[in-house]
Amino acid sequence: MADIEVTEAIKPAEGGKAAKGKKIAVMTSGGDSPGMSGAVRAVVRQTLASGCISFAVYEGYQGLVDGGDMIKKMAWEDVRGWLSEGGTLIGTARCKAFMERPGRLTAANNMIEKGIDALVICGGDGSLTGADKFRAEWPGLMDELVQKGLRKEEEVRAHRHLNIVGLVGSIDNDLSGTDATIGCYSSLERICQAIDYIDATALSHQRAFVIEVMGRHCGWLALMAGVSCGADFIFIPENPPSENWEDDMCNVVKKHREMGKRKTIIIVAEGAHDRQLNHISPNQVKDLLSDRVGLDTRVTTLGHVQRGGPPSAYDRMLATLQGVEAVKAVLDSTPETESPVICIVENKIVRKPLVDAIAKTKEVAAMIERKDFAGAMKGRDAEFEEFLEAFNITTATDQSGMLLPKEQRMRVGLIHVGAPAGGMNAATRAAVAYCLVKGHTPVALYNGFPGLCRHHDDEPLGSVRELGWLDAESWASRGGSEIGTNRGLPAEDFEKTAFCFEKYRLDALFVVGGFEAFTAVSQLRKERKNYDAFKIPMVILPATVSNNVPGTEYSIGSDTCLNALIGYCDAIKQSASASRRRVFVVETQGGASGYVATIAGLAIGALAVYTPEEGIHLNMLVEDIAYLKQHFATDKGHARTGKIILRNEKASKVYTTQVVADIIKEESGGRFDCRFAIPGHVQQGGTPSPMDRVRAVRFGVKSLQYLEKLHGRSREEIAADPMSATVIGIRGARVKFSSMERIEAEETDWKDRRPKDEFWMGLGEVVNTLSGRPKRAR
Repeated sequence: MADIEVTEAIKPAEGGKAAKGKKIAVMTSGGDSPGMSGAVRAVVRQTLASGCISFAVYEGYQGLVDGGDMIKKMAWEDVRGWLSEGGTLIGTARCKAFMERPGRLTAANNMIEKGIDALVICGGDGSLTGADKFRAEWPGLMDELVQKGLRKEEEVRAHRHLNIVGLVGSIDNDLSGTDATIGCYSSLERICQAIDYIDATALSHQRAFVIEVMGRHCGWLALMAGVSCGADFIFIPENPPSENWEDDMCNVVKKHREMGKRKTIIIVAEGAHDRQLNHISPNQVKDLLSDRVGLDTRVTTLGHVQRGGPPSAYDRMLATLQGVEAVKAVLDSTPETESPVICIVENKIVRKPLVDAIAKTKEVAAMIERKDFAGAMKGRDAEFEEFLEAFNITTATDQSGMLLPKEQRMRVGLIHVGAPAGGMNAATRAAVAYCLVKGHTPVALYNGFPGLCRHHDDEPLGSVRELGWLDAESWASRGGSEIGTNRGLPAEDFEKTAFCFEKYRLDALFVVGGFEAFTAVSQLRKERKNYDAFKIPMVILPATVSNNVPGTEYSIGSDTCLNALIGYCDAIKQSASASRRRVFVVETQGGASGYVATIAGLAIGALAVYTPEEGIHLNMLVEDIAYLKQHFATDKGHARTGKIILRNEKASKVYTTQVVADIIKEESGGRFDCRFAIPGHVQQGGTPSPMDRVRAVRFGVKSLQYLEKLHGRSREEIAADPMSATVIGIRGARVKFSSMERIEAEETDWKDRRPKDEFWMGLGEVVNTLSGRPKRAR
């Protein structure tokens, strides 16, 4: 499927003369999902910022049919605070009337009544299918309105073309062509949190739990929960278990118990079935585990708790950027433009043809019905297959068919470098499991390079340890670093580092960490001329809350950090709103990179974001204070008007967080109050987010597969190959291994410890646009 457009950096749509005054409506339809309200907020505010008129259709298609007050003109303040709200605040409802042409004719008449030119719809594939059918019928509906005397020709002349843009809101993540739908990661977070809690009681009593999750036609939630939580077995519609699945599942569980595992977790999608399409129920699985394996087994059905609660940081960002892009798509469209659906591929917002995306989605369901499970897996895109492969590898018990010949097996060093980040342990667990399945030996280098050099030969237990399956099996959901991490670099003692590499016969190195890890691999690569021990393949998997590692647009740990930060800011904002006239200046981590502050700004609806890239200037503060004065002057007491400003920890040496807050308070003239708050290392700790867990597993497996391909070459061949020292990361719409040598020379700002070109820089303008912050003169 060809992309209509790939947006490198989302910027507010300016809108041409023809766009001014355009009337754009937004509605939500189908099942609710966290983030829908954030999408509505983005569409409404981007519409108004583009000089157009905004409407919201309440209660989905039913609101279109009912008309009147159900189609409401929206003002800027109407969507204040919507980003943090779960579900959809404009409602959704089933509408039988819209399924028939007379109902669609009534809906069209109501839209003409309001003068609406375009409709942005956030819903699932059924809702979007209805929307495209509505658009296809639109010219005929206009003719029929005139023929029946419901509208005059001059009334419909300006509305002969209806623009439709789709946003996918679905917890199931079941639309083909997009990596994520609005709400799916929030739902996955609820599931993983529940399983983490269940996991603790299962471990205590050596129980088995069978957990049913949503997903009638799509197994994404079950698969990702299995990868995130280290489940023993999963059941998904796209890839049913073998004909002898009862024996296979029981054998896997028995083997895991024999290996020392105290608890068992089985995850069942509600649409699970065998290869003959016979439904597999949680109780059926429970009975097998109880009767055949003799386990104390319980069933938990999570139900609609998976839909509820506030959206995660990722879903807030996704909903915001897709809502902005939807308005841009409306303003760019012509009568010849296909209706687009706004998607995300790896790390890029893209437009794809709506009809094609829906057709591919329905084809997957049809393939399942035809028992073409291989086709169904391919229809879910390559990422889905990669995650299933990673799950199978990390839970494999029969390794005989996967073992490599002895001469192809490696001793792989695993090391964490830098500050802790959520997902480090999940990546290492995946690497250990992959090594053991293939016959490699995973060698943990505890406490980074200083630990390696100073304590490798300690008695009775040194810092260099071969890991077994049970050592790392429980690490999937753990925060921090189970093998320890350290900011120390190999340059502190190259000679001892090389000695240890030789002594413990390391054939490859898997490094997990942030900018220090990047620097460490750079140092080792450059010292190959002096030490043969460093002439081995090396991969760095970026893991840092700051997301400042060159060579990737995403570092594991950054999503966990953002979730912790928005939870903190939501509480702060609640306090600020309750006090009505209060501003909070919140300090974020991120080093010399403003990524965390900027994305958090998108996710909480910050008034402003102060980053090191832009700095803080006196005129900036003066203008922001003037805007705050103006805003609070118009507050009549009926609106909750608390504000948050996010300041990166290194945005300015002079204008500290407290200084900024004190200046704002002093200059407020008593019209409003200002406080400051510093969450500090709260942003680094806690349980890793599901996104960080699943990407850590995926990247961990891919990294080991990459190292495997380089094994067997001579040391001189390794030293001569620029791709023997690489960083794995997301670049644009691809997961890619990049040469360290090239990234170091061309893309690294060594002084400020960040990439030279930061992909997210344009997003600051989106924060400003959606907060209403005036544009500053440059």
